[in-house]
Amino acid sequence: MRTRALWSLLLLAAGAGGRSFAAAPADDRPTVIVVAGAPGEADYATVFDGEVKTWTAVGAQAGAKQITIGGASAGAGSDHDALQQACAAEPKEGAGEFWLVLVGHGTFDGKEAKFNLRGNDVSATELAAWLLPFKRPVAVIDTASASAPFLAKLAGPNRVVVSSTRSGYEQNYARFGKFLAEAMADPKSDLDKDGQVSLLEGFLGGSHRTAEYYKTEGRLATEHALIDDNGDGLGTPADWFRGVRATKQAKDGATLDGARAQQFVLVRSAREQQLPPAVRAQRDALELKVAQLREAKGKMPEDEYFRQLEKLLLALAAVYEGT
Repeated sequence: MRTRALWSLLLLAAGAGGRSFAAAPADDRPTVIVVAGAPGEADYATVFDGEVKTWTAVGAQAGAKQITIGGASAGAGSDHDALQQACAAEPKEGAGEFWLVLVGHGTFDGKEAKFNLRGNDVSATELAAWLLPFKRPVAVIDTASASAPFLAKLAGPNRVVVSSTRSGYEQNYARFGKFLAEAMADPKSDLDKDGQVSLLEGFLGGSHRTAEYYKTEGRLATEHALIDDNGDGLGTPADWFRGVRATKQAKDGATLDGARAQQFVLVRSAREQQLPPAVRAQRDALELKVAQLREAKGKMPEDEYFRQLEKLLLALAAVYEGT
């Protein structure tokens, strides 16, 4: 009976989307900065330009503030300085998500990873310093080769970081970026059928398409994308997920990633757009607590687990009811 009652509460919380909310204010508007790195060869320039255009189309659909650095839009100035200035000019607080997408090549010398730009490259250490003041939600998507050190250095609270590789030594051209961009724009990536594609769903779709490419071509995979959203900088690969839930556990008991990344949505559904930022933030915080509780289920008495779950689901229902 307890399980059935809790399930009813969960359905109440999930189904309360019919409630009428005021339109979201301007400070809920996301920012999307897409950086096209130095292509090196003409063929790569074409691929990178396609990725930039896909992200730009998704950003336009989301009504985001958009900034493109490098690529076809490159000016005479330094792309390194343009990126630093763009980060410095952005509000550091607020509900609107800050998305930074790096499209291009990367390098790693055993100590420092860099993203290749026209002129001076940007290092993971530099970018970490530029993003340090940000308190608003941040997503950094580094689709370059050798990008894993960026994930380790940029991970933090209220952040999602994606890398194309699981180490700095995966230095061959990374195809993941193309497939990720396509997945973010594809409604078929919506695994939980809520009418929108989250960053987690885009990551999973892009990873699966990358793996399928290597399998079809009969090649040994030279890239293994990771996603981090719990701030530990370790990252989780796509094959640890079943649907949108990570089902494998690290040997050292590290916290699983995925719950926060599932809440990062660039193009929101009509229902989601009606939620004021404060309500969405409340809802997201409670959903994260539910996810954390579910992960700890095997380590606590069953009665205590259901007691805490009931409390959280009642709070979720109250948020949706506006009380």
